[in-house]
Amino acid sequence: MSNISVIGTGYVGVAYAAALADLGHEVIALDLIPERISTLAAGRVPFYEPGLEELVQRGAQSGRLRFTTDYDIAVPGADFVFLCVGTPSAPNGEADLRYVQDAAASIGARLSTDHRTLIVNKSTMPSGSADLVARILSANARMGASFGVVSNPEFLREGSALHDIRHPDRIILGTDDPETADEVAALYAPLGAPVLVTNSRSAEMVKYAANAFLATKISFINEIAQLCEEAGVDVNVVAEGIGMDGRIGQRFLHAGLGFGGSCFPKDIAALIRLAEQAGLRSRLLRSIVEINDDVRVRFLDRAERMLGGLDGRLVGVWGLAFKEETDDVRNSPALATIELLLMRGARVQAYDPAAMATAARALPELPMTQNAYHAATGADAVLVATPWNEFRQIDLHRVADLMSGDVLLDGRNLYDPRVVADARMRYLGIGRGVPFPTPRRLPTDIVTPDPLEEVSA
Repeated sequence: MSNISVIGTGYVGVAYAAALADLGHEVIALDLIPERISTLAAGRVPFYEPGLEELVQRGAQSGRLRFTTDYDIAVPGADFVFLCVGTPSAPNGEADLRYVQDAAASIGARLSTDHRTLIVNKSTMPSGSADLVARILSANARMGASFGVVSNPEFLREGSALHDIRHPDRIILGTDDPETADEVAALYAPLGAPVLVTNSRSAEMVKYAANAFLATKISFINEIAQLCEEAGVDVNVVAEGIGMDGRIGQRFLHAGLGFGGSCFPKDIAALIRLAEQAGLRSRLLRSIVEINDDVRVRFLDRAERMLGGLDGRLVGVWGLAFKEETDDVRNSPALATIELLLMRGARVQAYDPAAMATAARALPELPMTQNAYHAATGADAVLVATPWNEFRQIDLHRVADLMSGDVLLDGRNLYDPRVVADARMRYLGIGRGVPFPTPRRLPTDIVTPDPLEEVSA
């Protein structure tokens, strides 16, 4: 068992701190925001992530998980320091590394001269950042301090972060030092995941490339959805059919209002900026972003035609978070769609199982309701903007009775159009060009796909 410090208590930092403590390590999590540390020390997590608050409480009760604002407490006794601070987008799209640089300087000044400390870069940073961190550590370290730096990108999905830590597809380690790689790999050995060891620059690029590829799949199926609408084809069937190909796979082929969150938009912007700095044309990356923005505009254009105009119409919106099982509204397609509705003169009342408080900070004038049925009451149309399971199980007959209108705008393709029609409602989905699209299959041919997530890794 090791002494581990985690610098930064956002989604990644708190999830890794709690999970590592649960594996038996002694963990100290640090943040410079006193209110956040006080909240965590009291056993409360300041954001919604399934199962995380219980794990934090268990770690605190065992004494293996502690919280502090003091680098002098967190760093000197640590064998490993996990760097989990934010790297937001700068105005030009590149990753803003100020928080990384400040943290590296603070870590370097407290490195022990009694033992070697390994700094594990979990923050998403462009290629060459591990070298930057090493230089800052060296510039601030005392004479005799010994350390190593390894790039170890995270691939967590908000809403399933603990599962992804405990059951990773792979562990990526970027370092030129085999001893450092072995020591960090040993931390992850109980998880039984394959480990890829490469240099730090390659490891850093893996993270960006992975997120860009997942976003590509989402924008690709949304582009195909437009063709399906014109050709009288159902995109859900197309996605299932191509997803049966092992080279393609089922996941991230779910047509909808597009991707959002804190990772995909930020990481694609950073890659575009890196391409510009290298004198390259990032045509595919730019197209990914354009398609992602256009899908919401196109959907509302069709909704406007179906409703005979949006000006003055009341739309009940189900979902505010960028995806289900989180309260994160950063770059949320739901909020972006609401803003478009308001620009077109519509009135909106909204509900989300977890994200109403965070959404209220982004859109303080947005009326919130107690539940999905209240959001539908008196509405000309209901818009499904986030695919929470709660909405899959809703009583559509009751919804129809509560509405003034009869239009269901299925921005996440949650419903069978026949079920919606049975509830006396008109249906508009994305890429669903035929009303009754279920194909015929023999029972032995049925393949149950993995859940189709539109997420930030």
